[in-house]
Amino acid sequence: MKKESEITRILVTGSKGQLGQCIEKIKNSYFGLDLCFVSSKELDITKKEEVLRFFKDKSFNFVINCAAYTNVEQAEKEPKKAFLVNSDGVQNLAQTCKEQDATLIHISTDYVFDGAKETPYTEEDITNPINEYGKSKLAGEQQIQQILEKYFIIRTSWLYSEFGHNFFKTILKKSKTEKELTIITSETGTPTNANDLANFILDLIANHNQEYGLFHYSNLGDATWYDFAKEILRLSGKLENVILKKTDNYPTFAQRPIYSVLNKEKCITSFNLNIINWKESLKRVLKQ
Repeated sequence: MKKESEITRILVTGSKGQLGQCIEKIKNSYFGLDLCFVSSKELDITKKEEVLRFFKDKSFNFVINCAAYTNVEQAEKEPKKAFLVNSDGVQNLAQTCKEQDATLIHISTDYVFDGAKETPYTEEDITNPINEYGKSKLAGEQQIQQILEKYFIIRTSWLYSEFGHNFFKTILKKSKTEKELTIITSETGTPTNANDLANFILDLIANHNQEYGLFHYSNLGDATWYDFAKEILRLSGKLENVILKKTDNYPTFAQRPIYSVLNKEKCITSFNLNIINWKESLKRVLKQ
């Protein structure tokens, strides 16, 4: 049995989001990790005094920040709210982690890039977000880099899972009630199973990795949203029941990068990872 001093205490913010729920699902597989899950109602990261008060007697070794303002469309209409959570809130966590000597693991996004490249984005590529959501997430990254030395910023893309609201669940739901679906082909990225990301994060902690910095993590391969939808329907046995149509112009309020595939080589090399293709990972979620 592990001694009290050997237990790693971890705070998971934004626990009601899909990544938070994926982490909670596998928590018992990691011996020696004591995870505390809090929703935005239990801990509002935008309130510095509340964050400090919560940390005061907890002695957390790690914070996994899953709390985020993620509504890309709404962020264009209320950018202050997006920046409040994705930048100011992250600053509060970073400053508190520094005071408490805790390591911050922060989830960021492929939307920090403008999509002008035609090859996968590396961690060294210049950021240039083209919507308010991306700008707010980049601001959060910069807060962490200015304040902390002990951090992992993990950029990911197109997250989905059996939890929360996401494209995967929307397509499955619509396939039950709609005979025809029109899906965009003009954006290319990588669908990423949030369960895989959850395992990567907890492995990072359990293996005592200290190669701090910025990393890209998603499943392997690339797809358009149309490709993703088609594979969801095919693997779920519903492709014959739905007429799937392509469009290259789906009107949205927020501008989105047309190409946002992430290069994972740094992550694979640094942590000796075996990342699977997005299609293979999608099969696993559907089997559940």
